[in-house]
Amino acid sequence: MNRSRKIVKPTRREDRAIRRGMRADPDTYEATAAEFAQMRPLRGRPKGSGRKVRLTVRLDRDVVDHFRATGQGWQTRLNDALVRVVSRART
Repeated sequence: MNRSRKIVKPTRREDRAIRRGMRADPDTYEATAAEFAQMRPLRGRPKGSGRKVRLTVRLDRDVVDHFRATGQGWQTRLNDALVRVVSRART
């Protein structure tokens, strides 16, 4: 498997169009050389709270289907529902 990627630089015309678009967008700007020097690449997943544990658990299909149907973030919502059940059981 060839993992090398060919980088195609924009033409001068494309580069000018990109820069015009950047100048027209109030939410972006071109970073200075000093800002580029301070940048560090992000690697891997963001660090979590350290409170969660990875495990394998078997759940009823209808439970999983219900939470998956709610879209992205369904696992977090499932965790939140379980946290509510545990907190009610403690009181």
